[in-house]
Amino acid sequence: MWNLILATVGILSLAAVLYVTCRIHRFSFIRRVAEKHKILAWLLSLLPVAAVGLFALINSFTMMIVLLHLLFAFIVCDLIAFLLRKVTKRSFGYNVQNIAAIVLAVLYLGVGWFLAHHVFITEYEFTTGKDLGGNLRIVEIADSHLGITLDGTDFAEQMVRVQETQPDVVVIVGDFVDDDTDREDMLEACAALGKLETTYGVYFVFGNHDNGYYNYRSFTSAELRQALKNNGVTILEDESVLLGDRFYLVGRCDRSSRGRAAAGELTANLDGAKYVVMLDHQPNDYENEAASGADLVLSGHTHGGHIFPAGLIGLWIGANDRVYGTEIRNGTTFVVTSGISGWAIPFKTGTFSEFVVIDVSSE
Repeated sequence: MWNLILATVGILSLAAVLYVTCRIHRFSFIRRVAEKHKILAWLLSLLPVAAVGLFALINSFTMMIVLLHLLFAFIVCDLIAFLLRKVTKRSFGYNVQNIAAIVLAVLYLGVGWFLAHHVFITEYEFTTGKDLGGNLRIVEIADSHLGITLDGTDFAEQMVRVQETQPDVVVIVGDFVDDDTDREDMLEACAALGKLETTYGVYFVFGNHDNGYYNYRSFTSAELRQALKNNGVTILEDESVLLGDRFYLVGRCDRSSRGRAAAGELTANLDGAKYVVMLDHQPNDYENEAASGADLVLSGHTHGGHIFPAGLIGLWIGANDRVYGTEIRNGTTFVVTSGISGWAIPFKTGTFSEFVVIDVSSE
């Protein structure tokens, strides 16, 4: 299904090149050039699309996203102009339409750039009938995908903000690194995690990108593991740990891992009187996790939708049980974060970047 979606995006990007070029060709000064130099006029019309091609220096996905938003902006402005002509019986000219479309695309993507690069703090408060022995503060971080909008230095700066929240425990819920993350960024980010001062420590579960899909990364999965351990970060792989005799932290292997344990297996031998926090990178096993007796399940992966309408498509094809926010099923509270960064594309038009501060207290 995702291959079909990517193929569709590619086809639409080619359509965007043709559509936008034709619309730019309607600028009055270009039409005047075309009266004597047709080839030159078309070359001038291609210049804006060629400028968009510079986004390929980031990656091809970013370039295609910009092209698609330009296409969308031109279509919207064309439709509005058509309706205005029908209603007012006046023509506003292609110059106005074209300028409006370009401004719309730039503003929309400009906001998307800000929402991707500015990290918000999202706070949740939950209660439980179980005895926690006081308030428990959890900071959830996911999907840093180091190197896209956050490099190692940027991530370290965000960890200063995390420290200011005075967390009892910090959990990294997958996709800490990406397939093209630099070794230096990985090491700097791990060192930043090692500087956090918490009551119970920093815990990590793997996401689908952490082990890497390809072999061009400048460090191995084993080196990532070692860097985390060297900085006092505990990796949980289908494992649970009892912290302060107050609550359990259960870390699941990612859905992409072969032979990962069922949610119920991981909680079967736990003390049911204690609060259970489960970490699972991908939010797509809600029924089993609710049945497992977990009290709180923390996930990421979806980036909150990242580029609209990707989140809706993910729900439609059944890739995720939830895209963003909270949900309660059979007494289990689920939280999906939009992530502190995102994969490949340095815009967020369907959400924003965040880390999550969760306060849990006994009723």
